[in-house]
Amino acid sequence: MTKATETLIPLSDISVRRLPNASIAVVGSPNSGKSTVFNRLTGLRQRIGNYPGVTVERHVGTLKTDDQTIELVDLPGTHGLSAHSFEEQIAIDVIFGRMQGTQPPDAILAVVDATNLYQGLYLVQQLLELERPIVIALTMIDAAEAGGLNIDIEALAAHLSGIRICPVVATTGRGINELRNALVGLADEEAPAPAEAWPEISAVAEQLAKTATVPLRRAEIERLLIDGATGANQHVLDCLGTNAAAEIDRHREELFGFDPPLAREARVRYGWVRAVLDDVQQRIPPFYSWRIRLGAWINRPIPGTIGLFLVMAIVFQAVFAWATPIMDLIDNASAMLGSAVSAGLGEGAFSSLIADGVIAGVGSVIIFLPQILILFVFIILLEDSGYLARAAYLMDRAMRSVGLSGQSIIPMISSFACAVPGIMATRVIPNRRDRIATILAAPFMTCSARLPVYALLIAAFVPAQDVGFLNLQGLVLFGLYMFGIIAGILTALLIRKTALRGPKPPFALMLPEFRRPNIQTVLIQLLGRARVFLYRAGTVIFSVAVVVWALSYYPRVTDIDPLLTEHQASAAQLEQSWLGRAGKFVEPAFEPLGWDWRVSSAVIAGFPAREVVVAVLGTVYAVGDEADQSTLSQRLKTATWPDGRPVFTFPMVIGLLIFYACCLQCAATLAVIRRETNTWRWPVFAWVYMTSIGYAGALLAFQLL
Repeated sequence: MTKATETLIPLSDISVRRLPNASIAVVGSPNSGKSTVFNRLTGLRQRIGNYPGVTVERHVGTLKTDDQTIELVDLPGTHGLSAHSFEEQIAIDVIFGRMQGTQPPDAILAVVDATNLYQGLYLVQQLLELERPIVIALTMIDAAEAGGLNIDIEALAAHLSGIRICPVVATTGRGINELRNALVGLADEEAPAPAEAWPEISAVAEQLAKTATVPLRRAEIERLLIDGATGANQHVLDCLGTNAAAEIDRHREELFGFDPPLAREARVRYGWVRAVLDDVQQRIPPFYSWRIRLGAWINRPIPGTIGLFLVMAIVFQAVFAWATPIMDLIDNASAMLGSAVSAGLGEGAFSSLIADGVIAGVGSVIIFLPQILILFVFIILLEDSGYLARAAYLMDRAMRSVGLSGQSIIPMISSFACAVPGIMATRVIPNRRDRIATILAAPFMTCSARLPVYALLIAAFVPAQDVGFLNLQGLVLFGLYMFGIIAGILTALLIRKTALRGPKPPFALMLPEFRRPNIQTVLIQLLGRARVFLYRAGTVIFSVAVVVWALSYYPRVTDIDPLLTEHQASAAQLEQSWLGRAGKFVEPAFEPLGWDWRVSSAVIAGFPAREVVVAVLGTVYAVGDEADQSTLSQRLKTATWPDGRPVFTFPMVIGLLIFYACCLQCAATLAVIRRETNTWRWPVFAWVYMTSIGYAGALLAFQLL
């Protein structure tokens, strides 16, 4: 078996240019290590956008060598050149050069999992028919070796028209330099001869290509013959002339008879794959690696489910235990900066704007960045190690009990970071009823925007004491996450039993082997998510903080009783401000929940984006010099009604937590629901439904407790 030298690419070798010498598409099936290879080759020099006219993300990175600047495009994962989801269709359109506004790739980097050659070679055999230069990155070669697989690289290359195969271990960097060298000049090479796995259809495609009005690749005509004139294949049919439809039907009948075309293709191509594997792959029995043993144990229902809940509990414990020291540093730095600004600028509107509006408002949200990053680290590690795929497998039976399948659990798990990508991830669900039900359940998952509100209220009003070997604050946070999960599942059950009645869908998933997470990939994804959070803190939250400061600062009250203390005078100013007047106007609607005008004002201001609520509370309670003497949580504890009763009582806080666990306070989520369902009916229903549940839950909690 060919070995590759273990080495890493210096970051100094990677940069970005506006005009690359070549564009190479990175193609592979899901869980093949494709994105890890992409991250290794491009490092931090990546940019993310959307493909023209669609919401699918486009990941582009640039690799600079001594001779070339190469643009790598990380395509969505696909098992073959027949699309079964919207994202697969995007990948196929880019491969064939049919995506408007996107340059057709000059060459292809095919990423194949060495532990699953049976599936990977199916895709490679199709890619060879594209008549483009191609290189194969054979990933997870270490796992194949550890599993007793012996792969003859030279024999495999011979079966694949002599193309270059680079064994790599993307998590460690082994073989990456060899792969990078193979990409240099790839676009200028001649395309390899296609592997003749299906000579009958190849002959028909070549015959039809001669009649085309514009040049067509043989692979495009083969897809037309197999998939029919659907979607982008209609363009291929149009290029074959006016009478091509009848000719295509005749050839399809001759080739397939009464067999389903895709089933016939699978039998032919997998027959070729089995013949290749018999020659190039040998397993040395018996062998049971720790990955195999661990995977077999976790796949069992009882230990797997217990392990899943333990993992989730550990994650939420870490969110509080590990982040506290860093949060204290940020809190102290924010207070010191605010005091320094106030001292330097003196009294006045501008000084109050900077110290009490910008620093107090934005700082009250940035303080939760350590907790959010810790949560993201765990999610990324679980995904990169292959554990999330097993979570989908374990939850399939539970999802079927509410009319969904395991395909729905991955978008719902993704929604723990943010509902927007979670809702977009529902495109992989082929059944429309399941897709809409999953979209409506996803916003109930506790996203990162809820975490600052949870963290603030739990830290202020839940004692930091131990319950056995667990922390009470962590248990409450875990309970809120479980509450969101249960609410989302019950919502899906209700929807599937009423408006979206229909048969239960099947579920198929290839479980990857456990692997060590790639630290570079984890850091790149973590940096990207931190940028998104800080961008929102620097734009949306900053803007809201300034607006709230202005509403609380103006109009200035001139007839305040001089006998009042400074804190009492600040409270009187707030009460007479525009923000106070708006809060008092809506206070009767929220008073049954135990909310005063300040809480009502913050909640209303947070409807466009729930994460700004903490910023609004920080601004409201930070007006005046009293803000420099206590933290926001301490000010919440001392907040009182006019008669001296505390505002933030235990029943009120529980109700407020329930409200935020249910209420849909996110304009971006509503917009993406509208975009994914192509109607305003579902986002309006989701907003009314979730807000009503949140209000009713907060009302019951306050009145009953």
